[in-house]
Amino acid sequence: MTDARDKTSIGRRDLMKGAGLAGVTAVAPSVAKAETMPKTLSAEEVRELLKLEPNQTCGFVRVTYKSALEIAPGGLPAPFADGRPLGSALYFMMTPEEPVKLHRILNDQLYHYYLGDPIELLLLYESGKSDLVRVGPDIAGGQNVQLFIPGGTFHTARLIAGGRWFLGGSTEWPGVVVAEDVQLGNADALVAKFPDRATEIRTFPMPATE
Repeated sequence: MTDARDKTSIGRRDLMKGAGLAGVTAVAPSVAKAETMPKTLSAEEVRELLKLEPNQTCGFVRVTYKSALEIAPGGLPAPFADGRPLGSALYFMMTPEEPVKLHRILNDQLYHYYLGDPIELLLLYESGKSDLVRVGPDIAGGQNVQLFIPGGTFHTARLIAGGRWFLGGSTEWPGVVVAEDVQLGNADALVAKFPDRATEIRTFPMPATE
């Protein structure tokens, strides 16, 4: 037999259960209505929002971080023996008209995918090996949301055909000093070293096909 205290306890449990369900019902619609970036956002709008500026090698760029900590001269081997910041980071944007041009930085770097359409990179390693890699959101399709590029690797990148723009980031260690660490690539010299990549080296700004 259930006494009055049992009925009160059951009543309270039912009330709390109902309140919990009501809370879930109240929260769920707001989660379902969460908005993503508008698909109509243009490259110009992204550049304005993030204050990106034209760059010699990487489309449009804004440096977002350079460590205040410095590695003293002699603290690193060549080519950094004169000292460098501990690390650095930047945004970069590519469009069909402004790809990543053939260049290298002497520092290790890590590409990050943020927004927009996927890109394809040609990587020409100091070892003489080469690779074609895609960076973008489709991880099930083999794209990378992060990509490590060893220091000294010549590289260039372009949008996949039909893409409007790509927004990514790069972090570097030690931190980049542009005048010392960024070098433009010479297509003829690189074709001689990587003859199997001659076509890509000479035509890579053209959009890649799916």
